[in-house]
Amino acid sequence: MDVIENKNSIIGGLINNMNMLNNPFIPNNFANTVIIDGRISEVIKARLKELNINIISTIPCKEVAEPISYHPDIVIHPINYNTLIVAPNVFDYYEDKLYGMGIKIIRGETKLDKEYPKDIAYNVGRVGNYAVHNFKYTDEKLKYYLKKEKLGLIDIKQGYSKCSMAIVGNNAIITEDYPIYKELLNYGINVLLINPGHIELPGYPYGFIGGATGKLSKDSFMFSGKLDDHPDKVKMVSYVKKYNKNIIWLSDEKIIDIGTIISLYCQ
Repeated sequence: MDVIENKNSIIGGLINNMNMLNNPFIPNNFANTVIIDGRISEVIKARLKELNINIISTIPCKEVAEPISYHPDIVIHPINYNTLIVAPNVFDYYEDKLYGMGIKIIRGETKLDKEYPKDIAYNVGRVGNYAVHNFKYTDEKLKYYLKKEKLGLIDIKQGYSKCSMAIVGNNAIITEDYPIYKELLNYGINVLLINPGHIELPGYPYGFIGGATGKLSKDSFMFSGKLDDHPDKVKMVSYVKKYNKNIIWLSDEKIIDIGTIISLYCQ
């Protein structure tokens, strides 16, 4: 079942269990490893090293558009805390990089390609105990594992779902995508809607807030850069602090979409 039906009959029970469920974009333990865009600045690398974080730099997925070719959330989805599903285009690289680190790597079925929607199969958003995506185009193996995790599936039109969702807490996100905002409110999710734009993504007019953020722990929230040029800077900072998250600024440069920072606790 790709679309949850009879929403009102299930929302209450699912929300009550939110704190018991695991969202791999919110690490249980303080992360010691990140998978991050291989093109990040030396400033961001230095900041992560100050935090004693091991960096796994992405390689380009040459089959997708160049501006997003290094983005982790285009080629990888963390099913749970120790399991990643990876696009076959780049599977061998990540299997080698994560060998012996206690992380299970599963090869996805969908080979990514340049034209939308052939590049969105793994870009699934997560909040609470829901997976959020245009499930018409989700990789079938990923969909199988999402259901195995007993997640509700919220079907939307936005294919770049994770790019568009900054995960603040178990039941809280930031997005610039109005349809996502409107739909998730129906499921009892707390959503801060911000203005689109004002986030760098070289090669495109602008990037997305989900792709410019990440978490190293359940009590932290990372911005890839500063929000000085963003009209909703104050709203975002206040929203993150409302949920008692420590803000980590990875750079003093303008915030940039680097395709989500995927955090791991490796052995």
